[in-house]
Amino acid sequence: MDGMSGPHVIRGSVCLPEAELMWRFSRSSGPGGQHVNTSDSKVELSFDLARTEALPEVWKQRALERLAGRLVDGVVTVRSSEHRSQWRNREAAAVRLAALLAEATAPPPRPRKPTRIPRGINERRLREKKQRSETKRGRSPQGWS
Repeated sequence: MDGMSGPHVIRGSVCLPEAELMWRFSRSSGPGGQHVNTSDSKVELSFDLARTEALPEVWKQRALERLAGRLVDGVVTVRSSEHRSQWRNREAAAVRLAALLAEATAPPPRPRKPTRIPRGINERRLREKKQRSETKRGRSPQGWS
């Protein structure tokens, strides 16, 4: 497709391969008056994640696992109909797909290394608690406790 705003980068130097994108257009609901009845402005963009050669194998496996609920036969589909023009909906769908794949192929976060609370901090907290309780105990009449 010539004239698009350029390659949509997933991460690093990896881009969405234009040849592997499948576009489908249909009539969109919403504002637009008589124009909306005649133009196919709603966009569905599909990408065959299971068969693509554009992604490194590690990324592809990671994305297949994380997007398992969204895939239909290994194909991920993104829809866009928020704009009145097909052109802007195409751009929105491509950006949304690139962001989805970037998130799905991101490396897992490092496991959290549990840290201990320093003894001094814990002792200070207990000391302040005791002081506070002494202050409150001093406010009440002595015969009531």
